Amino acid sequence: MSAVRLVSTKAMSREEWLQWRNRGIGSSDAPVAVGVSRYKSPLELWLEKTGKKEPDDLSSKDVVFWGTTLEPIVAQVYAERTGKKVRRVNAVLQHPDYPYMLANLDRIVEGGGILEIKTAGLRSQGQWEEGVPLAYQIQVLHQLAVTGKSWADVAVLIGGQEFRIYRIEREETRIMQLLELETVFWNHVDRNTPPDADGSASSNRALSLLYPQNSTTLVDYSEKPEMNALFKSLIEARQHSKLAEQQEALLEQRIKEAIGDAEGALFSQGKALWKCSKPSRTLDTKRLTQEQADLIAPYWTEKSGTRRFTLYEGAQS
Repeated sequence: MSAVRLVSTKAMSREEWLQWRNRGIGSSDAPVAVGVSRYKSPLELWLEKTGKKEPDDLSSKDVVFWGTTLEPIVAQVYAERTGKKVRRVNAVLQHPDYPYMLANLDRIVEGGGILEIKTAGLRSQGQWEEGVPLAYQIQVLHQLAVTGKSWADVAVLIGGQEFRIYRIEREETRIMQLLELETVFWNHVDRNTPPDADGSASSNRALSLLYPQNSTTLVDYSEKPEMNALFKSLIEARQHSKLAEQQEALLEQRIKEAIGDAEGALFSQGKALWKCSKPSRTLDTKRLTQEQADLIAPYWTEKSGTRRFTLYEGAQS
């Protein structure tokens, strides 16, 4: 099996590339689609794939800039260290049997392999101590599924000075599991039905985009056992959360008492600091509004209201 060369990416604009990418699940989308991404939920990805939300433009982010800038250098070092030739693909690839599975490869390696290039900061070093992080494993397995290749090497530059190579072999069992999960997600896209929220901040953003306004009606679920159980669970979760917050506050206060007027304290498992912050300046907007109302009037802008979620216990009408 080999991938379909869907379209060349040479001289392709970002807008064109996004249009092609939205036709399916790309390799960087795969961890999101199957629910293992720390940064984006399946629900937010669904909004993007159905055209309800523009994908965030990350091109100006430092991490993206340095990743793009260092990619050819990491590829060159990989070739020198392994003695293997690598080449660019410059195309969007498509799975021959699952047309919604797409991939853009960093490099192809002679001998039937793929090269995936990563750069990581020192703060991310711990994520690589046990091997390739799960989200990147999913990304690579997706590429192996699309291309039919038998293995992939992940070359990562950590902190700008530590170079590592990890081998990921093709595993048909894991690939079949991935195909099933991605198919479930893409069915949501095809049917225009959102996947479930997952409790993440990303899902919260997605729900606000999906349902930005409210009507004046109330939906009556009082005779729906499943929905009533859900509501009860939420009330109990909030009660437990409040108790946990109170316990945390109490423990923090006990530690502060122990620190007293010192800067902090050392413990066998770490340290706690209780330090003064640097002085800061703030604008007295209340006074400014009172004394210079005419001056600032042209600078007021209206901000759209947002929906606020509130719970009320007991029988409601």
